[in-house]
Amino acid sequence: MAKDKMYVIGVDYGSDSVRSVLVDALNGKEIGNSVHYYKRWKKELYCDPKKNQFRQHPLDYLESLKRTITDIMKKMPEDTKKYVKAIAVDTTGSSPCILDKNGLPLALDKAFTENPNAMVVLWKDHTSIKEAEEINSLAHNWGGEDYTKYSGGVYSSEWFWAKMLHVLREDKKVRASAYSFAEHCDWLPALLTGTTDIDKMKRSRCAAGHKAMWNESWGGLPSEEFLMKLDPLLKGFRDRLYTQTYTSDEIAGNLTEEWAKKLGLTTDVVVGVGALDAHMGAVGGGIEEYSFSRVMGTSTCDILYAPKSDIKNTLVKGICGQVDGSVIPGMVGFEAGQSSFGDVYAWFKRILMWNKNIILKSKSLSKDKKLRDAVLEDIDKMFYREIESLAMEIPVEESAIIALDWVNGRRTPFANQNLKSAMFNLSLGTDAVMMYKALVEATAFGARKIIECFESQNVKIKNVIGLGGVAKKSPFVMQTLADVFNKNILVARSEHTCAMGAAMFAAVNAKIYKDIKEAQEHMFAGFEKTYKPNAKNVKKYNELYKKYEEAASIVEKFTTA
Repeated sequence: MAKDKMYVIGVDYGSDSVRSVLVDALNGKEIGNSVHYYKRWKKELYCDPKKNQFRQHPLDYLESLKRTITDIMKKMPEDTKKYVKAIAVDTTGSSPCILDKNGLPLALDKAFTENPNAMVVLWKDHTSIKEAEEINSLAHNWGGEDYTKYSGGVYSSEWFWAKMLHVLREDKKVRASAYSFAEHCDWLPALLTGTTDIDKMKRSRCAAGHKAMWNESWGGLPSEEFLMKLDPLLKGFRDRLYTQTYTSDEIAGNLTEEWAKKLGLTTDVVVGVGALDAHMGAVGGGIEEYSFSRVMGTSTCDILYAPKSDIKNTLVKGICGQVDGSVIPGMVGFEAGQSSFGDVYAWFKRILMWNKNIILKSKSLSKDKKLRDAVLEDIDKMFYREIESLAMEIPVEESAIIALDWVNGRRTPFANQNLKSAMFNLSLGTDAVMMYKALVEATAFGARKIIECFESQNVKIKNVIGLGGVAKKSPFVMQTLADVFNKNILVARSEHTCAMGAAMFAAVNAKIYKDIKEAQEHMFAGFEKTYKPNAKNVKKYNELYKKYEEAASIVEKFTTA
């Protein structure tokens, strides 16, 4: 076999789509890629935004996986598959589901195929706010171990236990068939490797530590006593979950014959232990010690890591956890983020464009589908381009509108999904461009609160790395962030940093590299741009930031009163 061909595949499951990349592991060159949008999710099935319910059917994941990888392989030379050594997967999280005794999501059973409670509860689903509040109250007051202390001291409705308890309470039929639970990033590698014994399913250290209150110091997951005090419905589930967890440099197994055939690969391909998307994305985006990596899409997920010798006994409060090995094995990984980022801009777009469908139903367009689709595409393309171009022309001091970024609650610092957004200083002279600029500034101010949360607790931040669609497509947003942070922001060159990070872990799984740092040295594509703060704007944003804090205090008191 030619030694100059060693390929790996990275698979990134996002909120709307899956993207797969075929990478030359020896130099990090992307040979092929494919993106496929989830069919059912695109139709908005199984979701109810008014209830904060967002569920995804596992068939969307499986169909999209097959579609993307076979699409890549069909475009490659016939012998390419023999050079593919490994696959690694990242997913959104916490996005758990209930499993049957064979380790399959209940939604794959005909009896539950249309039941949202049998599906994956997507990270942005906030139906379990009540359960999260109960977990926090119990953890802080029951007299035993505070299981939230490595999760920033606040457990979120976006996470594992709150979601699974909510589904058990809500649906008797699902509860009667529930055997265990798993994160998306755990069951998919198990499925690909034919692991039907749940006890042998290799669970992600990343997901377990950040989302399920797993920690070695108390023997794994929260105790049975704690879970039973939380709700007797959880009886026995701990024994059918896990004690041990694995970092993503570990191997889950090899592709089964069935999946090798479906994907156009071989059973020699090893499958790595999964992880959460932003953690692998940080690796793919060139994260180093004390770099603050921001995956900026629908929401943001902020990642950094530091040596254990520096962190020692520090427990950072208000974040989404600190976990040994969740980013780089052997290092302490930290996670934070905003529940809505791109979602804030998308929400504003929907508000402004509410009558779009009415216009498209007009007589002149309703009969011409091609023309209607072309108009729709033009509207979507023009919206952000035009509004951002105009927003950049408004001097900072002239905007003066203060907005809050809590359209989908607050993830960090100190998770509170009950919070709502607000705008201040509106007048008859306010226009859409001013409001959009204020919303962009709000997301920047919310991100600055996260940075200050770390720095105030003696975790330094060397620089900021921008990843994801917003980082690549919006100079206006990125410059605003740099001005508000008063820090340089580096934008990674790769279009698919999460998938590329998964590919780097796959290269380690295949033993092409000894560890992830060596994989980064050979495979990282570098940075394409640096946004530097404008000193004039920095001073002005410092004043506006104080007003943001005042507004946030008022709304938080009002929301929780």
